[in-house]
Amino acid sequence: MLKTQFFSPEEITTAAATLRAGELVAFPTETVYGLGADATNEAAVKKVYQAKGRPSDNPLIVHVNSVAMVEQYAAEIPAAARQLMAHFWPGSLTIILKIKPGVLSKTVTGGLSTVAFRYPDCAPTLALINEAGVPLVGPSANTSGKPSPTTAQHVYHDLAGKIAGILDNGPTRVGVESTVLDLSTAQPVILRPGAVTQADIEAVIGSIELNHHQVKQDEIPKAPGMKYKHYAPNAQVYMVRPDADWQQVKQWLQEQAASVGVMATDSILQQLQLPATDLTFSLGTDVTTAAHRLFDGLRTFDHHPTIKQILVQAFPATGLGLAYMNRLNKSAGGQYFKY
Repeated sequence: MLKTQFFSPEEITTAAATLRAGELVAFPTETVYGLGADATNEAAVKKVYQAKGRPSDNPLIVHVNSVAMVEQYAAEIPAAARQLMAHFWPGSLTIILKIKPGVLSKTVTGGLSTVAFRYPDCAPTLALINEAGVPLVGPSANTSGKPSPTTAQHVYHDLAGKIAGILDNGPTRVGVESTVLDLSTAQPVILRPGAVTQADIEAVIGSIELNHHQVKQDEIPKAPGMKYKHYAPNAQVYMVRPDADWQQVKQWLQEQAASVGVMATDSILQQLQLPATDLTFSLGTDVTTAAHRLFDGLRTFDHHPTIKQILVQAFPATGLGLAYMNRLNKSAGGQYFKY
């Protein structure tokens, strides 16, 4: 078993040397923590799948610190991609492009001829890529299927003893993974919603589509989060509809013999006035704070083994709410609270 060490932003050189040696180092981004390996080292990339327990047909996002680094691997960068890179990079937008034959292993691509590129908005990680001198694969640094990590401590909880190190830059800012936009096809398509919204993208390049395709069992997904169960804590999650009568929810909670976790905004929690025996987690004031806190809240209830059910406030699926509801729906397995 490896000894997993924490690196501070002042220890970038050591963290980069660890990556160059073929080991795994988790790194921060503005969205969630990623599990880093040298994207050009197939043996190192295979360790990512092993550490996470990740299905081998689930492709990995490649993190870069410049458009020039993308140019080393992409077969071409369409004009629309360059416009979006200029507008949103560094930032929470991942762009799928066709790549040159043989430049990256099938372990990275999932056997596809495309790769998802991301230029994160996080100075320590950009410095890490620069010092390592290679792009880094970076799926979320968690056990596959569990809520994504938004702190270094979340990473350590899941992967201690399985990876060499964690670059600790404190809590992430956004809290949900990047938007994934497929530009390898004639019609641009959002495969995974994130903080960069459909409206944001359309303001730059015009009309795009939102993916509604259900990935089949024998089909390779083009982006993470499209095929397998994700973001699930140990307890069963239920979504509480935006128009729900929270007084009826409170009545239901009072009738339960076992404690139930509740995740909602401060105004809802104040309405509920739950007794101390019921565990609550604040989602803040609105969908922005809710997206930032969602994964942290789901993970918090994993520390309470008596909690078997978690009720989570839903929001309208517009703007950032689309990304929030995408993650919450997967966490809940599509199940809504019924009273």
